[in-house]
This record gives sequence, C-alpha cells and structure tokens, in this order.
Amino acid sequence: MTVLVFTFVLVLGNVLREVLGLMVSGQASIGVVFEAVLLLIPLVVVYALPMGMLTAVLLVFGRFSADQELTAARAGGISLLSLCTPILLLSLAMCGLSAWANMDLAPNSRSAYTSLFAKFAKTLSVSQLPEGRHIKDFDGYIIYIGRKQDGEMRDVVIYQLDQGTNPPSTFLAKRANVEFRTEGTNRWVLINLFEVQVVALQDDQPYLSSLDYFQIKKDASSLDRKSDKTSIRNMNFMQLRAERRAIEERVLGQSHELGVGARQQFVETQLAKLTTPIQVVMNRQVAFSFACFGFTLIGIPLGIRVQRRETNIGFAIAIVLVVIYYSLILLGLSLDNHPRWHPQLLLWLPNLLFQGVGAVLLWRANRGL
Repeated sequence: MTVLVFTFVLVLGNVLREVLGLMVSGQASIGVVFEAVLLLIPLVVVYALPMGMLTAVLLVFGRFSADQELTAARAGGISLLSLCTPILLLSLAMCGLSAWANMDLAPNSRSAYTSLFAKFAKTLSVSQLPEGRHIKDFDGYIIYIGRKQDGEMRDVVIYQLDQGTNPPSTFLAKRANVEFRTEGTNRWVLINLFEVQVVALQDDQPYLSSLDYFQIKKDASSLDRKSDKTSIRNMNFMQLRAERRAIEERVLGQSHELGVGARQQFVETQLAKLTTPIQVVMNRQVAFSFACFGFTLIGIPLGIRVQRRETNIGFAIAIVLVVIYYSLILLGLSLDNHPRWHPQLLLWLPNLLFQGVGAVLLWRANRGL
C-alpha cells in the first residue's frame, strides 16, 4: 500500500508539472495524457519501491515493539533475527524487481516519455516564448519580448547581429506572433513582426525606417537534430555497455598514430573523460537496485527503537533516511565530469553506509542491547 501511495504522489507531481500543461493548452488529448502517465509509472516506481519498503518496515516493527509483541516472542524463544529473516528475503526479491526497473524498464520508459513530450514541447517552445528575457535560440538574432497579450507578443525588440552581408540592425515591433510551418520535408519557425521601426547602420551612420511587416525565419529541423541522439540517462544497461565499448574502440583507433608512452597517456585520459559519465549511470542503475535491502536492514532496528504507535514518527524517520540516501546518490551524479573523484564508486557509498549501520543495529537489537 505504501508503494502505491508513493507512486501516486510522484506520478501526480510529474503530471501537474509537465503533462497537465499540455492538455490545458490544447496541445495534447486525454489519450496522450493517459499514455504519458503510463510511461511515468516505471520512472517513479524505482523511487517509490525503496521508500515504500522503508516506511512499511518502520511502521510494522514500530507497532510490533510498542505492543510488546517482540518481548513475548523473545520469551517464547524466538529471536529477532528469525522474525525478520522473511522480511529481509522479501527485500532481496524487491531488489531483483528494482534491478529490472532501474536497468531496463525505467530507461526505456524515460526515453519513450521524452520523445512523447518533446513532440509537443517543440511547438510550445516557439509559440510560448518567455517574456522579459533575452532569447538567443534564433541564429543571428537576439529577441526580447516586453509582454504577451491576447495570444500575441507586444513591445518586441529584436537585435539582428552582424552577419557579413547584413549589417547590425534593431527591430522594434508593437506586436508579433509565431508560426510553426511545414513545407514538404522542411519545417520552419516563423516570427511575424507588425508595425516595425528599424534602426540600421549604413556607412557607420544610424538609419531609421518603418515597416508594416517583417518576418524572421528559422529552420526547425535543428530542433529535431538535437533530440536524435539518446541521452545516456535514457539508455538501458545494455545500451550503456555498447556506448562505452564504442567509445573505447574510437579512442584506441585515434591513438594508433602516437608513440607508446603518449598513446598510453592519451588513452587513459580520454577514456576517463569520455566513459566516466557512462560508468556513473551504469553504477547508479545497479547500486540503486540494492536500496530496498539497505532500507529494510536499517529500518527494522530503528522501528524497534522508536517504540511508538503513531505513524507520524515512522514517516518522519523514513523521510530523513530517504533524504540522506538520495543526497549521497545526487552527490555522485553531480561529479560525473570529474573522473579523478571516481564518482561511479561514490554511488555505492549509500548502500555501504545503510547496510553497514543497519547490520550493526540489527545485531545489537537481536542481543537486546
């Protein structure tokens, strides 16, 4: 039940943040939203499963201890270790499920979700340009939107940069709109300017003119090319291995023309630089799969020590432990571009810490200390 609760909360948060906006704006139908929700479930299960396991263990063993049932079990000759062995075996089974979700199901779902969302986000990115900011997405131009009103942009300032044949110019438009047009195999983003004042430089002298209409055109296929290559964070474990192997072969091929000493240094430096981010993602997928076991191992003795009937205490402890665990994971992920820190090994620190502390606490609780 706790897993379902956490899954619902995490899915709801993502839906409100991203998917719901598409439906409200009319860019996505109910069917697309439903598909996006289904793709989100595997993404959040990898987090909800360890959190649910930890919360359930804290609540169950907290009540078990508070009701003096543990004392009665010990009086009957049943040790704590015997009582919690089935729970630990269940957590190992959940680790297997987590491994499948982390290493295959979640990356594939994330890739499909990104593709689904990008299909609509590209249109939104050009039809809902932010106001009050300088936009540099259009080659050769810097765009500033004063405000937006009635589906149009108002008080638009566009700086045309020096492009060799075209001198620097400034366009001041009272209003503007955006189109997304397809012509055969070509796709274009068009910004239409109305009631335009143009300040241009001719022979180093400013020249002022007025235009009723002016259009800026950008090839939208560049937006597609940016999303052609799958991000390593969206790759499953086998894809990551293949990507790492391809990088290794490419680096070795580039080193053939170097001397022996230079070749070894070049290979080590380049491999560390190019493969460390991939190794970080691979190790995160594997290491995070053992979160259920670590949370269970540390949750059992902590639940016994709390000895409270209130569920609020169990939830509070669960939140603190989850924050600590995920903070250490995020620390390793943030260092993926610093090979000298070996971030792929840092990702195993939360498991070692939780399992080590949990084993000691469980041993002490089993001895009644």
